[in-house]
Amino acid sequence: MSLTVRQRAEAARLLRQAEHHRAPIDPLSALLPGLDLADAYAVQRDNIARRLADGATVIGHKVGLTSAATQRLLGVDQPDFGHLMDDMVHRDGAPVTAARYCAPRIEPEICFRLAAPLRGPGVTVEDVLEATHAIAPALEIVDSRIHDWKITLVDTVADNASSAGLVCGPWTPLAEAPDLASVLVDLVVDGELVATGSGKAVLGHPAAAVAWLANALAGFGTALEPGHVVLPGTMTTAPFVGAGRRIEARFSGLGPVSVTFA
Repeated sequence: MSLTVRQRAEAARLLRQAEHHRAPIDPLSALLPGLDLADAYAVQRDNIARRLADGATVIGHKVGLTSAATQRLLGVDQPDFGHLMDDMVHRDGAPVTAARYCAPRIEPEICFRLAAPLRGPGVTVEDVLEATHAIAPALEIVDSRIHDWKITLVDTVADNASSAGLVCGPWTPLAEAPDLASVLVDLVVDGELVATGSGKAVLGHPAAAVAWLANALAGFGTALEPGHVVLPGTMTTAPFVGAGRRIEARFSGLGPVSVTFA
């Protein structure tokens, strides 16, 4: 880490304020030029600890930057991760208040629900599939508390990997699900097809992203636990959404999931 404890605390405070007031801030990488990846994860975990102290619960994690296109965009060669909390979950098809976010975008993903723990290092795709109880079509609401999404890797990591919400469709036991790499998705906004993608876009196989996550968490003394859910990364581009928009993702072999922004 290159920042002082006080600087990391200030970065966490700025992000909390931005989220609370829906008022994005300048990039932390510009405000604190020494910010490195270890600092960024420390800032993220500081804000998660505060949410836990306020009564929220960690229900799992999300993985970001799992497509070649998004990695090129930020000039990185690795994914990142954030935490999923119980107060981030929305019911399939239910309205969500758009004003609770700064600049929301939407990502269609295949959500995993674990039946067994995954503790790195050394977790493989096969380990992930053995530990998975069920999967579901899902939409991740991503949001940036940074002005205009002008983010670098450390900016998004500090900002909980830009995660903000989760909508899950019906769960399918893994044994009854199609090959996840071959699952296709159509992302539809207000009845118009805006993007298509496949499970292969997520590190070649969505379970590879879950394996990466379990191994990355080991460096923080953390594991994925039974009952945890994991969002492994988007299968398409992430369009901006806002009030009045209805989004539906239609997954081959898994079914649809939708959300409306009120």
